[in-house]
Amino acid sequence: MDRPIIGIPMGDPAGIGPEIVVKALNREEVYKISKPIVIGDRDVISNAMKFCGLDLNINVVESPQKGKYIKGTIDLIDLNNIDIDELEIGKIQAIAGKAAFEYIEETVKLALEKKIDAIATTPINKESLKAANIPYIGHTEILEGLTNTSNPLTMFQVDNLRVFFLSRHVSLRQACDLVTEERVYDYIKRSKEALEVLGIRDGKIAVAGLNPHSGEHGLFGDEEVKEIEPAIRRAQEEGIDVVGPVPADSVFYFALKGAYDAVLSLYHDQGHIATKMVDFERTVSITNNLPFLRTSVDHGTAFDIAGTGRASEVSMVEAIKVAAKYAFNFNKQNKA
Repeated sequence: MDRPIIGIPMGDPAGIGPEIVVKALNREEVYKISKPIVIGDRDVISNAMKFCGLDLNINVVESPQKGKYIKGTIDLIDLNNIDIDELEIGKIQAIAGKAAFEYIEETVKLALEKKIDAIATTPINKESLKAANIPYIGHTEILEGLTNTSNPLTMFQVDNLRVFFLSRHVSLRQACDLVTEERVYDYIKRSKEALEVLGIRDGKIAVAGLNPHSGEHGLFGDEEVKEIEPAIRRAQEEGIDVVGPVPADSVFYFALKGAYDAVLSLYHDQGHIATKMVDFERTVSITNNLPFLRTSVDHGTAFDIAGTGRASEVSMVEAIKVAAKYAFNFNKQNKA
């Protein structure tokens, strides 16, 4: 089986990113399905192995095509951008924010040059980015800026449950205001297109309700009647297999059981809570509409346990697995 090359930017060097990377790359299952290459700093990776009690070889290469991709060896593009004596594990620092951005920047460059098949990202810290004067608040915004992509579409996957999001990091009040007919209609279409790129043809999409019991025909709010239902009808008239609004207290359960291929969540926490309650560690984020496939762990830098070797690598392993699962189909569709 041909294995896709998965680029892994190391993340904030003061956080748990380096630790979950070395732990994940100590798993045989990762190498059976992918060729993982780390973009980071050799000294930080060496330190992470000490924290985790691992003794792996580090193979520094200039390009992904030079990697060995065998268990027991970490293939690394070394940016050599951290003075290990200045790095304070578990703390917000400008040097760490700057380095984390540079790892992402180099990984994106490799993806755009088609030298890697997909990206699986690790945690970065918003405050460290700010301390380094990086003009982005997080991963998605960085990827938007580096690729000149407008409004990428986020999807979470855990087991059989796939969830798209109508809005991301905005207040709940603003999120409710964003539930308009035009926006819901647009996101239904974008969700269908994203499923197709991932290889899911004729996928059935359910739109979650916004209000309790989807508003009970206007008794508990009229957004369903005025905005959501008209959007769904428009999409149905175009031949899209979409239903709803389905009450949010049941739609995610039914999707997990196979009734729907994906759910359109109407705001950030609605879908985050649903997926993370299924399996917090195995929930993976996928960013659609970029020129390349990007998956990510769905947790932060965990400064409180960084440097202890206690961080779980499960989410990192899952992010690599999902990237490997969809990479070839994604790239095939993007060439079309």
